[in-house]
Amino acid sequence: MEKQKRRKEILLENIEIIDTANKGKSIAKNDGRVIIVDGAVPGDNCNIIVYKKRKKLWLAKVAKINTFSKNRTTPKCEHFGTCGGCKWQNMNYESQLEFKQKEVLNNISRIGKIKELNYKDIIGCDDIYNYRNKMEFTFSNKRWLTTEEIKSKASIENKDALGFHVPGLFDKVININKCHLQKEPSNAIRISVKKFSDKHNLTYFDIRNQTGLLRNLMIRNSSNNELMVMVQFYEDDIKKINSVMQHIKDNFSEVTSLLYVINKKANSTFYDQEVICFSGKDHITEKIDGLFFKIGPKSFFQTNSKQARILYQKTKELAGLSRNDIVYDLYTGTGTIAQYIAKSAKKVIGIDSVEEGIFAAKENAKTNNIDNCYFYSGDMKDIFSEDFVNKNGFPDIIISDPPRDGMHKNVVNQLLNIKAKRIVYVSCNSATQARDIELLNTLYNVSHIQAVDMFPQTHHVENIVVLELKK
Repeated sequence: MEKQKRRKEILLENIEIIDTANKGKSIAKNDGRVIIVDGAVPGDNCNIIVYKKRKKLWLAKVAKINTFSKNRTTPKCEHFGTCGGCKWQNMNYESQLEFKQKEVLNNISRIGKIKELNYKDIIGCDDIYNYRNKMEFTFSNKRWLTTEEIKSKASIENKDALGFHVPGLFDKVININKCHLQKEPSNAIRISVKKFSDKHNLTYFDIRNQTGLLRNLMIRNSSNNELMVMVQFYEDDIKKINSVMQHIKDNFSEVTSLLYVINKKANSTFYDQEVICFSGKDHITEKIDGLFFKIGPKSFFQTNSKQARILYQKTKELAGLSRNDIVYDLYTGTGTIAQYIAKSAKKVIGIDSVEEGIFAAKENAKTNNIDNCYFYSGDMKDIFSEDFVNKNGFPDIIISDPPRDGMHKNVVNQLLNIKAKRIVYVSCNSATQARDIELLNTLYNVSHIQAVDMFPQTHHVENIVVLELKK
């Protein structure tokens, strides 16, 4: 049944939600038309409001849930529905795993054009909350106002916020009271810093006008109970900066690495900025199966330490290593996978674009008494060349763990030129992974697929695919 609600909106009643879609949304169909729905769970029967009509599909939001799906659960977080960080918190964990597995296999078969899917069941998490070892929060003088606040028409003097960006709005931030993704003292630190800043009238960043002192707050922890806090400032006011940093030092003795950055760029990326150590060490360390890894503020490390161990175990197992193998670890980060597999290989070559990460990888190898790992820094599409391979040895096995965008086409072409006997492709985006696999299909067969859930309450999932050179 269809009713016209407003000039640009359409109300559709008794719509069945049939599946999940990209970015944590859901799918419905009406009169053969695909509708992408916000806020629904597969199995729900809803009344939905279509707010945008596109040529191939419509976009809608839930107006009313008539019948609740068996896949549903009650969200734990008070910010659910506004904050875009945990879009599947209204779905029970067993269903989350089911739909993540389904998405991976759909992408590999549809985009990757792989007909035979030799896969193992997805590996879930024991800890579905407080699992993240890294959180980044944004200071903003443009707090997201609730519907109640807007309707009240009351004057709101303080619009400063410390939290997460509202999905789709670059200049609006939700002030977070409690986040359930990182264990304490994460919330305590964030709240304390905000109270101190408000009390002393410190200015929050205005992203449109590029003004304000306080810009970002990053908190990282490790299973060794080490804790890093880094505050990013926009204005270079040392007196005020020192007051914020001293407040954290005085109130949180568990912080082992207290850092700050003065970043006057238009964007908040700080990989090209100087990081200043205010107190403690300039890094924290993580331990996985007897190996220690130094993690700096710019270092990439899997955000779920417990599941990272399982991911590395599976990667090593599926690589099928022998002591005579030369292994290339592309997008090595701080060299975690490279060092994890080193004792089972003859030689491991790690490559990454982040120079600080490569420096940490070399230090980690020394700490772990590993002498058969060699690390190089540079843009992957440039450094991973025929000349590089000639100098460092022909790889028997290649492990690749690229960013969400997947591998550059030049890197894929080089893989096709090298023809290593096996490629183990680890990815946090099975769509771009499948795209690259389709390009490799001419020379490789997919022999194994193993999804590993690193991100409960979200639609994200890590996936391992093994490609064997055709005979």
